[in-house]
Amino acid sequence: MTQTNNVSTLGLEGRTVLITGAASGIGLAAVKLFMRHGARVIAFDMDEQGLEALRAARKDEALATICGDVSKTEDWSRALALAERDFGGLDALFNNAGITGPRASILSYPEAEFDRVMAVNVRGVFLGIQHAGRAMKARGKGAIVNTSSIVGFTGGRNINAYTASKHAVIGLTKAAAVELAAHNIRVNAVCPSPTATEMMFKLERELAPDDPSSIRAAFAANSPMNRYGEPEEVAAAALWLCSDAASYITGVSLPIDGGMVAR
Repeated sequence: MTQTNNVSTLGLEGRTVLITGAASGIGLAAVKLFMRHGARVIAFDMDEQGLEALRAARKDEALATICGDVSKTEDWSRALALAERDFGGLDALFNNAGITGPRASILSYPEAEFDRVMAVNVRGVFLGIQHAGRAMKARGKGAIVNTSSIVGFTGGRNINAYTASKHAVIGLTKAAAVELAAHNIRVNAVCPSPTATEMMFKLERELAPDDPSSIRAAFAANSPMNRYGEPEEVAAAALWLCSDAASYITGVSLPIDGGMVAR
């Protein structure tokens, strides 16, 4: 029987993948996983220190890094130029970078913060699809995976900018999938529930400085599996969606949530 997690089955050897938000959390887990499957990776992040640590830990010709802001078209141009120069083009994009913004009532949410969240989470994803899509169209094939969230399906109290942005990512995913299918480019999204990353740990500390673990327990209780997701579990879904194993899948927004949205 063919094993679906076999590297040769997934067909990622020698392919070039651009991963945003790559210096930590889900993005860092994805860098490691894609490289284990033989892919050449471009790690794109604003965190220069984190990128330096990644380079130091993985001295490999199959890894390139770029420090930039996903909300700026000039930084996407630099990233795609790097892919072309160092690896001969781009095969897949994991459009993962995002921020949560502050927690505040919609009645008092700061307008500037709303714009900042939308710039990173929506314009950043749009620019990634646009720049990567152009490169993939020229190559005749490609795969794009965007990171949304389970709050892309539901409402989220006091995180209205984040919630709106993640709904928008699902909409962009569907629109791009329909349009780019003619060019053999697939576009999907992963939608994690709370995941064991520094982003969530910071939120726990903010909500309950004296007992962060109580916040984790409360979030975990919303999932039938009663735990956080792991970054590697989200990365594995993105890996599969970028691979030939998912060659007839496009326009899908996949919950990775331990059954949370099934309730």
